[in-house]
Amino acid sequence: MIKIRKGLDIKLEGKAEEQILSTPKAELFALKPTDFHGLTPKLLLKPGEKVKVGTPVFFDKYNPKVLFVSPVSGELVDVVRGERRRILEVVIKSDGKMTAEDLGKSDVSKMKREEVVEKIQQAGMWSFIKQRPYDIIAKANKEPKAIFISGFDTAPLAPDYSFMLKDKGAELQEGINVLKKLTAGKVHLSVDGNSPAKVFKSLKGVEIHEVDGPHPAGNVGIQIHHIDAINKNEVAWVINPQDVAALGSLFINGKYDPTRTIAITGSELKKTGYYNIILGMSVTPFIADNVNKDVHLRVISGNVLTGTKISKDGYLGAYHHQLTVIPEGDDFEFMGWANPGFNKFSVHGNVFSKFLGKRTWKLDANLHGGYRALVMSGEYEKVLPMDILPEFLLKSVIVKDIDKMEQLGIYEIAPEDMALCEVVCTSKTEVQRIIREGLDLMIQELG
Repeated sequence: MIKIRKGLDIKLEGKAEEQILSTPKAELFALKPTDFHGLTPKLLLKPGEKVKVGTPVFFDKYNPKVLFVSPVSGELVDVVRGERRRILEVVIKSDGKMTAEDLGKSDVSKMKREEVVEKIQQAGMWSFIKQRPYDIIAKANKEPKAIFISGFDTAPLAPDYSFMLKDKGAELQEGINVLKKLTAGKVHLSVDGNSPAKVFKSLKGVEIHEVDGPHPAGNVGIQIHHIDAINKNEVAWVINPQDVAALGSLFINGKYDPTRTIAITGSELKKTGYYNIILGMSVTPFIADNVNKDVHLRVISGNVLTGTKISKDGYLGAYHHQLTVIPEGDDFEFMGWANPGFNKFSVHGNVFSKFLGKRTWKLDANLHGGYRALVMSGEYEKVLPMDILPEFLLKSVIVKDIDKMEQLGIYEIAPEDMALCEVVCTSKTEVQRIIREGLDLMIQELG
């Protein structure tokens, strides 16, 4: 048992009910290169060309073996570009048939590591494996010291992976067998210490850790820190449990598996729950007639701390297993700071709602003030359960002091691990952006 004492649970209204709802039909799907940090995409197809499930659509210019494939069969209809012709979305129109490329079934027990890597890359699934440090797509040529899976999520309104994967035991086990071929070290799986799921506890060949505590206890980076911390020149790989099951499905069935289960959450939804979807699906069917139309909304692919703001006709992100809809918060607040706060959330509990015993909150995206100078307040340490000095690390990143960044723990941190620091920051500092810039600087300088 690993007990996490520092952190903060933000309990929002709109948690997904534990029910699988009928998935609405969607015609458009998208692959978004922007989901994959550091990727420079090179297109393999043009608009008008036909695709199957698993047909390569583009690849990484600097690592051509990392392919990105179509999640549906149909036709590539559009390539959406931004500034300097940067590819933002590759849009595919589904024909509804889900005809798939056949990659052949494989017995992973008889395969060498190189063969397993090639199979995953050929299927377009290598991008689901990320590496620490740097929080980028894993480099296949450097074997990790261990692979880590977090079997639970503690972020606001987070989905329940034990519910989502309760019928995926065989695929999960095969996925674990695949991961064991990729490292000479251990495969670590962290589960909720309060209610470890049977589907995870029954897995073989994996070291299971029970973790208990407030958010960010469910973050894989926090778990790595407490299980086997990353030092300079060391690499660990991480993967989401749903993607582990998809890897297992690839080797069992010989086909790319684009199906996932996601949680539809948020205070502005009429109905919440779980849906079986296809990666890159348009979010329009989920929110078209299911939202409060009297409120200006923010639609987020992911959770409210680390997710990506998208439009109402946007697409789910490749790494996101949750869709959240909350108020934008751009309306006028009567009395502003003079409001006594009968219905306000406060980290410090210095408003009247502290004494009313309110358990869930309807929060919006309003910053409630402007940016200020970075103040050394000691608040970050209270919500970051890692043995580092976060405020000094941020300052070393800002001044681009690489030696100090190394000494202060940059190799252990990913932006998501410091999302709560952004919440409690009295200066409203964009902590995650700064950490991302620091990691990019380390990649640029050290590779």
